[in-house]
Amino acid sequence: MTADLLRDGMGLRSCLLGLLALIVVGTGSYTPEPDQQRTLPPGWASLGRVDPEEELSLTFALRQQNLERLSELVQAVSDPGSPRYVGGLHRFPPTSSLRQRPEPQVAGAVGLHLGVTPSVIRKRYNLTAQDVGSGTTNNSQACAQFLEQYFHDSDLAQFMRLFGGNFAHQASVARVVGQQGRGRAGIEASLDVEYLMSAGANISTWVYSNPGRHETQEPFLQWLVLLSNESALPPVHTVSYGDDEDSLSSAYMQRVNTEFMKAATRGLTLLFASGDSGAGCWSASGRHQFRPSFPASSPYVTTVGGTSFQNPFQVTNEIVDYISGGGFSNVFPRPSYQEEAVAQFLSSSPHLPPSSYFNASGRAYPDVAALSDGYWVVSNHVPIPWVSGTSASTPVFGGILSLINEHRILSGHPPLGFLNPRLYQQHGAGLFDVNHGCHESCLDEEVQGQGFCSGPGWDPVTGWGTPNFPALLKTLINP
Repeated sequence: MTADLLRDGMGLRSCLLGLLALIVVGTGSYTPEPDQQRTLPPGWASLGRVDPEEELSLTFALRQQNLERLSELVQAVSDPGSPRYVGGLHRFPPTSSLRQRPEPQVAGAVGLHLGVTPSVIRKRYNLTAQDVGSGTTNNSQACAQFLEQYFHDSDLAQFMRLFGGNFAHQASVARVVGQQGRGRAGIEASLDVEYLMSAGANISTWVYSNPGRHETQEPFLQWLVLLSNESALPPVHTVSYGDDEDSLSSAYMQRVNTEFMKAATRGLTLLFASGDSGAGCWSASGRHQFRPSFPASSPYVTTVGGTSFQNPFQVTNEIVDYISGGGFSNVFPRPSYQEEAVAQFLSSSPHLPPSSYFNASGRAYPDVAALSDGYWVVSNHVPIPWVSGTSASTPVFGGILSLINEHRILSGHPPLGFLNPRLYQQHGAGLFDVNHGCHESCLDEEVQGQGFCSGPGWDPVTGWGTPNFPALLKTLINP
């Protein structure tokens, strides 16, 4: 059992006493004094006596203060139009000289392939063999693994032997934070590490391993509090995990969102997968609605959707991957940085679903996208083809941002920090616009399985689009 006990009107001591009233110890029970009795907090239910042998896992999250000031600070340090813009309150790296980049390949060049590999990624997004970490900076990147998913160093080494022959790379993780399991490797964890380290090639990589559960789901708060308590950590973090908003308490999501605000203020770039259920679907009050995902719906993370090649065996233009998660939050309001883009989409999309299916005033996502279909992964010493999902697109985009950070550091600039305000102000400059295809949703007579559709500019299926590295570098290299 996991409980989130928030400090509201009553003191923490009284909260604990009220909680103890629910827990039976041994064959007896704790009965508080009359003046100590409390009603159950909202969302709690008494389930009777607890078995003396049952292990209880409790999460105590104290209510955070001055959130409005924190939000204002995030906007001030992340908005390029602000006089206080620095990308975050991080330390500036030492000044160095910028390496010259060779001329890029032609965008959209055609090439045959039998599945997405690092070479296919680098060809499509115009990365040359020289677009790797220099090995001379303090740049680094990280991914987080949850739900007892673990990577194996031997799989990573084999993956790089098979697919990393045409670019400089590192074949081992620099640091694992947390407990790394010794069982079989998970495809999810293998995918995250292998494509973060091949897209963000030759850049020091950390893995945050987070065992345990929050109500059977990922312990995001535990991971974020760990980040908050570290003084030095990678500037880019990718996470390929998420849950339906309606499966989590509003109090828990708000508390996690506060940690995202803190990370944005510190100048961290947090990328989350948008999910693999399209717009999603669930029945609320007897009618169908789309089902947004969290943390993808947080206003303080950069959310990554998914695409496919127009021809599945050629490196060509991209279209919507129908599973690409996207939509509108039912918890978080639309942030100011995306007001113009979302309003434009809602007023111009020719295929907008009925308004009863989504909360048009909510935070809209994803923000960007990358290929999410047909990846090769090595897991448990076996090369596995056709692995798909935004779990693939997220580390790819994160690795590319790490390469941009490498150039910024070499130029004496800080890492990118919270990217969204800049991304929306620049109207997706440096990205390939994806404007063909729709994602899936409710199988009913009204929408017939179709959610939102992509179009020119931003849309809630692929965001602003997929990375064109030389153009994105040019857009983001300067402060």
